[in-house]
Amino acid sequence: MTVGDSAVSGLQRERLAYKRSRARRSTLVALASTVVFAVAAWFAVTGSPGWPRVRKSFFDPASAWRALPAVLEGLWLNVRVLLVCGALILVLALGVAALRTLREPVWFPVRALATAYVDLFRGLPLIITLYLVGFGLPALRLTGVPNDYVVLGGLALVLTYTAYVAEVFRAGIESVHPSQVAAARSLGLGPRRTMRLVVLPQAVRRVLPALLNDFVALQKDCGLISVLGAVDAVRAAQIEQARAYNFTPYVVAGLLFVLLAVPSARFADAVSRRAARRQGA
Repeated sequence: MTVGDSAVSGLQRERLAYKRSRARRSTLVALASTVVFAVAAWFAVTGSPGWPRVRKSFFDPASAWRALPAVLEGLWLNVRVLLVCGALILVLALGVAALRTLREPVWFPVRALATAYVDLFRGLPLIITLYLVGFGLPALRLTGVPNDYVVLGGLALVLTYTAYVAEVFRAGIESVHPSQVAAARSLGLGPRRTMRLVVLPQAVRRVLPALLNDFVALQKDCGLISVLGAVDAVRAAQIEQARAYNFTPYVVAGLLFVLLAVPSARFADAVSRRAARRQGA
């Protein structure tokens, strides 16, 4: 090792040590500020005049323990709806996005229909879609239309989120540079194989953080099927609240939804950071 290499190595070690010290200092400052804020917020809330009544109405341990089994059973329904709807949304959204990327004039009616679908269900509030699907479809009395409110609520979720996820997929597909398509076609790949082997893998990798964020939002919105009468976590909490005249079951349901969403949110953040590092590299 030369003298120059030794000097560079020493300088590099000093830089790394400085970065580690700054990181430790930042961590300690963040921890201290968080503790100070939490303590101040705690004293501000518990010192308010109405805190005893709020604690009894929303944070009663006995009511929470009584409501927990029913709310957990309802949450299991939310989880099943989430998994089924999530799989259907991915498949249907990919199909709608592929239709919207067709450029040949002969496909204009299909492309226009896909665009109209996306515009309609992205514009409709989800709660209105739930009412229209949950109460409107059974009222038609058509053969084969289900009457199960869980199925109808899941259908409304699929219709709404397919429109959102289709736009995410379309953005990913259109972000792939045309030279990638040209290179695939020059190798003899047809349009379908080019889309499947070249375009889609790059598109999905680029929009994966956005897809995970939509999945987190879907976890939360699965609780809205309760407006149709499905006994999920929210409806179970409502039943327990009416039985005990206490709002603590709603808090229990809310905390369970948060616990369900936090791992997915942290995974989405990790994927976003990884994508940013890859893009920077």
